[in-house]
Amino acid sequence: AKKWINIRKSYGNFYKVPRNQTKLTIMLENLGMNYDGRPHSGLDDSKNIARIAIRMLQDGCDLRVNERIHGGQLMTVSSAVPLEGAPPPQMSRYRN
Repeated sequence: AKKWINIRKSYGNFYKVPRNQTKLTIMLENLGMNYDGRPHSGLDDSKNIARIAIRMLQDGCDLRVNERIHGGQLMTVSSAVPLEGAPPPQMSRYRN
């Protein structure tokens, strides 16, 4: 994978919270959810991150790639500029 969505960055930007409020357990708590599973289990962490992403989509967030690797360096991708080769944005089916 050379590009991805850093859910912590997306969460912080969307809900306007500082970086120290983007730990997995804190994000879940602030959204009124409990952590499901065993802490630090890759599978359980992934499921909980997916629950956060679904909630963000329901709340109107447009989740987009915000980090990538280029030349071995981690780079932030601007949310204002479409990523090369990305399909045009579409309405989320989760919006009301």
